[in-house]
Amino acid sequence: MKQTPSGWPRISVALFYEDPKKAIDWLVRAFDFEVRLKVEGDDGSIAHSELVYGDGVVMVAQSGGNKAHPERDQSHQKSPRVLGGANTASLMLYVDDVEAHCARAREAGAKIVSEPKTTDYGEEYWSDRGYEAVDLDGHHFWFVQRLRSPKSS
Repeated sequence: MKQTPSGWPRISVALFYEDPKKAIDWLVRAFDFEVRLKVEGDDGSIAHSELVYGDGVVMVAQSGGNKAHPERDQSHQKSPRVLGGANTASLMLYVDDVEAHCARAREAGAKIVSEPKTTDYGEEYWSDRGYEAVDLDGHHFWFVQRLRSPKSS
């Protein structure tokens, strides 16, 4: 495999929101993302954005399409909010301190669906402590802290 472009992981994700500007601010405050790039259109809408968490990249975009690119049919890109809360994917991120991260998310108004708990998959696998949260538009996030890695053979 060829190396990825500088500053980009092998895979990244785009999330769609009814109000991308508000979502970006909230994701930074609640989940500790950092804004790497935020391009606003002439009308103040978000034309493109890149948020980072460690080496992961999340692009936040307008649900239903981007007014800056009317030539592209993006009507299929929807926020869970307009789909009755339906999700077809969730995100999982590794954090350094799951308890502190959960407290920060709760304080910012995240809905904590699953409180922090430890899951041990056995000595040959791993043990994690994690929680599940839902953001302001209904996207589900899992935040996990690795407690024990698999024993190497």
